[in-house]
Amino acid sequence: MSTYTQILYQIVFCTKNREQTLTKPNREELFKYISGILKNKNCHLYRINGVNDHLHIITHIHPSLSLSSLIKDIKLASSVHIKKLVLFSKFNGWQDGYGAFTYSIKEKDRLIEYVKNQEEHHKIKTFREEYIELLNEHQIVFDEKYLL
Repeated sequence: MSTYTQILYQIVFCTKNREQTLTKPNREELFKYISGILKNKNCHLYRINGVNDHLHIITHIHPSLSLSSLIKDIKLASSVHIKKLVLFSKFNGWQDGYGAFTYSIKEKDRLIEYVKNQEEHHKIKTFREEYIELLNEHQIVFDEKYLL
């Protein structure tokens, strides 16, 4: 029997110490690079976007991959790429952790729109507010002292 999965992930991670280093001019290059990583790992990217201090990735992950190893690979490879091309001169790396949330495929269009409009969204809401909402929406128990 073949393996079939349909697990839609929203992956969120920040720059180290949530530093405002992902300046707009080179974000598209970073997004294209991360898109290539996902494609090479047989993942289907639906949308990637972000602002100065964090990224959102909407993707399906190939069943042969673990979520943690994929995120580790994205962070390591993109850090090298950023530093090699000096995409963001003040970039000091990614935070250690990440958020990963699963959704029904029926939520795909809503998620894509949400991620597409990150800049507008963050004119109204801080990353911290957004992240706490995601944790609460997914009923994840957390300690606010660990949120930057």
